Amino acid sequence: MFKFVVDDAKRYKSATDPIVNLIDEGLLEVGKEGLFLRAMDPSQIAMISFSMPKTSFVEFDAPSPSAKIGLDFDNLSKILSRTRGGEKLEISRVENKVQLKFVGAKRKRSFKVPILDMPAGVTKEPSVQHDAVIKVSSTHFRESLRDCALVGSHITLEATAEGFSIEVHGDSSDLTEESEKTSEEIIEMKVEKSAKATFPLQYLDDIVKAAPDNAPILIHLKTNAPLKVEYEVESAKVIYYLAPRIDSD
Repeated sequence: MFKFVVDDAKRYKSATDPIVNLIDEGLLEVGKEGLFLRAMDPSQIAMISFSMPKTSFVEFDAPSPSAKIGLDFDNLSKILSRTRGGEKLEISRVENKVQLKFVGAKRKRSFKVPILDMPAGVTKEPSVQHDAVIKVSSTHFRESLRDCALVGSHITLEATAEGFSIEVHGDSSDLTEESEKTSEEIIEMKVEKSAKATFPLQYLDDIVKAAPDNAPILIHLKTNAPLKVEYEVESAKVIYYLAPRIDSD
């Protein structure tokens, strides 16, 4: 059995939005240190690693050893979107279901969702030594991706000692965006070696969609290797990996 409580249900929904943007179902681990999840998307192109420490909750009671609960996150997100302002959220296991209880000043609502029987799935993150790390504003990067969506379906990211660039080629148009290392769009940038890789634009858009406005996003890049993107939402830490497109000669 487990139970954890957050003082603001809307904050918890925001924290779990990054999960829903990539997967529909997954195994949530409830452990002594908090909540954890690691899963691949159905196409096996992208992976998410999610963690939310127990300090994020006003009450946190977890089993030992930890429990892994199979959940339909798409359904869970729809339920969480029904929260009203000022409601507390209590999540607990009741027999073979998970109960979500919204507690207001003079009103309570309880939803129960089934626990899914799921395989263990991903156990570890990819081991990649990236050559460049770019810290950018989430708002700026999302705007850049909106520009890219007007042109094509794949985006090429490149980091050099001089700066960071984005390139997209479509059937009828092309786009290139270049930011110098000292530009206001780049918060911080470290390049040990020039790096360049191409990725599916829709996946990258889904990855950064849940990042808070003007929040720092860390982009880890290595030539023709999986991209690593990380940021924080509320008190949760989110790390994504996205496989590159490698054109055959």
